[in-house]
Formats: sequence, structure tokens, C-alpha cells
Amino acid sequence: MNSAAVTVVGESVLDVVVSLDGSRSEHAGGSPNNVAVGLARIGTPTTLVTEVGDDRAAGVILAHLASAGVRTIRAGGGGRTSVATATLDDEGTARYSFDIGWSLPRGARLPECGAEACHVHTGSIAVYLEPGAHAVEDLITEGMASHTVSFDPNIRAALIGPHAVTVDRTEWFVARADIVKASEEDLAWLYPGADCGSIAAFWAGLGPRLVVVTLGERGSLVRMGDATFEVAPISVDVVDTVGAGDSYMAALLDGLAIGGFLGATGLLRRGTLVADSVRAIATRASLAAAITVSRRGANPPTSIELDERSE
Repeated sequence: MNSAAVTVVGESVLDVVVSLDGSRSEHAGGSPNNVAVGLARIGTPTTLVTEVGDDRAAGVILAHLASAGVRTIRAGGGGRTSVATATLDDEGTARYSFDIGWSLPRGARLPECGAEACHVHTGSIAVYLEPGAHAVEDLITEGMASHTVSFDPNIRAALIGPHAVTVDRTEWFVARADIVKASEEDLAWLYPGADCGSIAAFWAGLGPRLVVVTLGERGSLVRMGDATFEVAPISVDVVDTVGAGDSYMAALLDGLAIGGFLGATGLLRRGTLVADSVRAIATRASLAAAITVSRRGANPPTSIELDERSE
């Protein structure tokens, strides 16, 4: 049984896809939003601290969150909801345009977790885009004493600042996190030409107990202290890769929660990490990502789907 409650802090975005024939489809998105939905679908009590406006797009996003069982705290906003538009050409290649904003009031507080262990997750645009990014720093600084912390940079180069500033901010969050997950594409942008294993070791030296690098069809790499091991990929017919990393992140946190690793007094902070246990949790996270890429859009699995595929 899950013994932790997770608060996710970050952006919600309405993703609009315009096909060659001009037809449009709309989906709730944004990496933190996707992680929150993924967690709630597999049974973790989840709160999302996010920003949406007072418009129709906000209604689509809030209905999506509610259908998954996510508790939503609307911080900031009041204007337009962030929108990302992908226009497809005759080869299915997308051209993107963005109308993205992110604000979070300074002095915002994390919600109480009650009797459950507390964990906070953040990443993506919310930690890089002002004016909200510094408020996220404040929340993480405040929450470190009572929460474990996870971070996923999920780099969106078109929406963040200069490279050197982004690297500095990324390493600030890495140093304050207990768990970090990044894709090899993130690392290639942050540290051009560097080896993923070397960066995982460097980040682990900054403070996280657990660093995971997802490698797409090659599986994932896990760093625990001085030890590194690989997790094999799960073969699946890929429809699209939207939301795969977010599904992995959600299932990773859920597995750690079930194992009693999360929270200020959990096994992670006590340094009680066993490679076999973490490998099993990472394998389950890979399965969640595999299910997501086998169907269209950021559509993470339920706990029933994970259990059925695990048998």
C-alpha cells in the first residue's frame, strides 16, 4: 500500500494539435501536470500546485486532472491558460508555437500531508521560467526539511534562458533533490558531448540519493551512490513518445512510495537503498513508459494496467 502523498509543483498547458486537413485536437499537458495525473492514476494521493487562467482551456485541464483524482491548487493565473500548438505537415512533422506563462506567488506554501509521508516533485518550465521560477526555489527550500524532493529538468530550450544560466539553475535543483530523473536528450543539451554515466555520477556527488537517466529504446541508467547499473528496455510498438518520461517519473515515485522510501524519515533519507529493489522499481517505471508510448498522447497507465502487464 502506498504510504506517501506527493505534491507536484509546475505548469499546466493545453496542447493543441493541428492536422494537415486543419482539424484540431486538444489535450491537457505540461510535464508536471502529466506526472501528477500519472501518480494519481496508479494510486498515489497527489496534489498539483499549478497555474491556469479563467478560460475554456483551463476547464479542459481541470476536468482532466479531476478525472484522474488529482487535487488541484490554483496558484497565480486569472488570465489566459498556457497553450502549446503543434501544426503537422504532410510528413507528420510538427512545427510548434508557444503561448506560455508561469507565475507562482512568492510566499506560496506546500499543502499539509496529514499522516502520510511527504514528497514534493518539480521540474520542466516551472523551474526555469520567471516570474514563477524563484517562487519554486522558495518552495523547495522550505519543503526540504519535511519532504523528500524529486526533480526532472525536462529541458524545453525554446522557453528557457541562456545555457549557462540554465545549467546553474539545474545544478541548484539537483543539489537539493533526493531523486533526479533526466533524459539523455536533457543531458546532451546541458552538457554537450558528455557521457550520461559521467553526468549521473557528477550529479550524484551533488547530493541526490538516486539519479536516473532514461535512454529511450535502450532502457535507463541508474546511479545510487558509487554504484551504477542499467535497466533493460521493454519492447513495444511505439505510437508516439509524448509523456513517456513523465509516466516513468510517476511510476518511479509511486514505486518508491510503496517501498517506504519517501518522506523525511523514509528509507531514502536513511540511506537504505538496495540495488535489487531499485531495479524492480525502475523496471516497473519502464513498463509505465512503454504502455504510454504504445498509445497516442500523454496517456499514463492505471495501476490495473501496470499489474496486468507485470504478470
